[in-house]
Amino acid sequence: MVIVRAIFRFILFVVAIGAIVVILGAGYWAFSTQSDAAAASISVGETEGLKSPENIEEFLLGIYLQSQSETINSPVAGDPSPVPFTVDVGETAISVSQKLLEQQLITDADLFRLFLRYNGLDSSLEAGDYTLRRNMNMREIAQTLQKADFEEVSITIPEGLRAEEIAELLQKSGIMDGELFLATVRQGVAVEHPLLADRPPGTSYEGYLFPDTYRLPANNTRPEDLVARMLDNMASKIQGDPLQLAAAQGRSFFEIMTVASIVEREAVVPAERPTIASVYLNRINAGMYLQADPTVQYAMGYQTDTGQWWKTPVTLEEYSQVNSPYNTYLNPGLPPGPIANPGAASINATLLPEPTNFLFFMGCGGEGAHIFAETFEEHEVNVAACQ
Repeated sequence: MVIVRAIFRFILFVVAIGAIVVILGAGYWAFSTQSDAAAASISVGETEGLKSPENIEEFLLGIYLQSQSETINSPVAGDPSPVPFTVDVGETAISVSQKLLEQQLITDADLFRLFLRYNGLDSSLEAGDYTLRRNMNMREIAQTLQKADFEEVSITIPEGLRAEEIAELLQKSGIMDGELFLATVRQGVAVEHPLLADRPPGTSYEGYLFPDTYRLPANNTRPEDLVARMLDNMASKIQGDPLQLAAAQGRSFFEIMTVASIVEREAVVPAERPTIASVYLNRINAGMYLQADPTVQYAMGYQTDTGQWWKTPVTLEEYSQVNSPYNTYLNPGLPPGPIANPGAASINATLLPEPTNFLFFMGCGGEGAHIFAETFEEHEVNVAACQ
């Protein structure tokens, strides 16, 4: 009986193998004898007629895509309205496919990714900005994503500007409506990002509008798109895990950004940023008033008589007259939030400040350098020497 069972199992095995061979052979014959139109329905670009599979995986993928050709060649809707779409540098086909699904440009992210892979396009998606439409099918979208739109404008946002100044710059450059940008920034709800995880509810994006040079689609950039790009750019330029580095100081990243914005407005000599950051952090730890001039300037707002957003100079009398929670001469601790938008150097300096015991500093000399002191007595000596 044992021998009979063994023979029976062997016969079943041979029959199963034979069936598989027949099925694969039939599939290959069907795939290899398909019409040029059928082959083109799952092809992109200059490929015409049959795409010869190089291995069994590619053959099976072709069979699957052929079964899904109707989905591949059908748009999600008949809407011809333009839909802005961005492929970021280094972005993968998986991420791009998911974004297309989220923007309702395709109905199946996995199918689109496999379609790209079958046609060898998954590694050739070009970073840049595109204009897509919901009446485009997967083949048309895949073809379009091989060449980015080049109608772009470039704008450089300097370090240390407040949101109103950035809005004015965007308006003057013709990139977008400055008032719309400013409203989006002040509302602070249009964009979610890991760097915003500990930002208090109801606060604006002031401080998070990362300064840099940006290439943007001409006449086609929404405020929330620019804010999101600024946050992504910031995340790529600052050191380590910013939320963890902030927590190591016993602070939130929002508090670090608030200090960094003050450092940005105070520092003139780049090498002094970590030292200036340490002074403010030491003063907070000691329960002292920050007494930071830029916070008073921020509170004073636009100066119509001089056309300045940052009044210079500010007198000692004005320090005591500006009634605002941002006035750190009248209010202990940090102001309610960032007062400007700092660059990477100031953010990194605040995340990793120089370990000092300095509590005071003052500008001395014509090059913007400061002198530092640990005690008020030392500070008075420095003031006298400088004067």
